[in-house]
Amino acid sequence: MEHLSGLGVPTVDFGTESSQPVDYPDIGERVSDAVSSGKVARGILICGTGIGMSIVSNKFPGVRASLCHDPFTARMSRLHNDSNVLVLGSRVTDESTALEIVRVWLETGFEGGRHARRVGKIKRLEERLNDRSNRGEDGP
Repeated sequence: MEHLSGLGVPTVDFGTESSQPVDYPDIGERVSDAVSSGKVARGILICGTGIGMSIVSNKFPGVRASLCHDPFTARMSRLHNDSNVLVLGSRVTDESTALEIVRVWLETGFEGGRHARRVGKIKRLEERLNDRSNRGEDGP
């Protein structure tokens, strides 16, 4: 949060409220729901490896969560995938690398072009699967 404030990025803290362990799905739900509903434009999630948070976050409509381990993957997640949730693993990414990943992710825009077509396909797939799920249909 301090790093984001230093970059001039307005922030909303969705938890945790103490140093006690929490269940990552609870925090992932708060942030991802805020992105999905449009309350915030982007979110950043952190857990041990980032894997669990990625799984949770990508369950939400309109969320494109990207687990990034270096500045290159952070940059590409924005350029090509218009990622709106950045996920970091605190046990697999050192602090200085994590801060650089955040900076790159925040500063990189979506490239559009052929990537917009691909992101559009992801959106349509998500809509189709959500519609099917709402009708109670099973299967691929």
